[in-house]
Amino acid sequence: MRGEPSCPKCGGRVKAPGFFDDTWQCDVHGSVHPMQPVVPPGVEALEVVVQRARVPVWMPWPVPVGWLFTGVACAGDDRSGGRATAVACSGPGPFGGVGELLLVAEELGVGLGARYAGIDGPDPGPYLRVDGAPDVKVLAAGRPTPLWRVKGTPADRAVFAGEACGLWLWAVVWPEQSGLLMYDELVLTDLRDAGGEADLVPCGALTPRLLSGP
Repeated sequence: MRGEPSCPKCGGRVKAPGFFDDTWQCDVHGSVHPMQPVVPPGVEALEVVVQRARVPVWMPWPVPVGWLFTGVACAGDDRSGGRATAVACSGPGPFGGVGELLLVAEELGVGLGARYAGIDGPDPGPYLRVDGAPDVKVLAAGRPTPLWRVKGTPADRAVFAGEACGLWLWAVVWPEQSGLLMYDELVLTDLRDAGGEADLVPCGALTPRLLSGP
């Protein structure tokens, strides 16, 4: 699906607005904000998403030692702007091997975070129990932000979700044991506010996680 827009909820094909519909349409999910084709990671690709986005473009900042930016995706078109963003990073896992982190910011109902989390969407509400203490906390745009573990996800990943800047914030980590990274109180920066510092993001190879479904 690199070459054409796709459904953010399932990755399937979407139909462009036409005479009878003024929104992008998925045969399964109806009206959607189309996920734009994923391109190899680089400063230019990041800048395109940052300029389009109407939601935060979250990046761990500073990037953890040894970690690299490995891709970015967004859902939305030229008319509506980016209504969801996903930023991928990878690096040394806490127990050896390679860990991968995907941060998703999205408006209610877009469904991109649920797709990467591997759950029925579009939002994490039914899979969260927020009546107790949060499982982890991050610092998002300078504000302490609680996240809760999302239940019912595939066993190969750890998923956390909460609210930041009035929007959903998802953190999806592979493999599951690398979820320990989230307990280090990550500092997240919205790259829309990073200015020229965004040019310093270390880039790696494109992760296939951005191209896959559950």
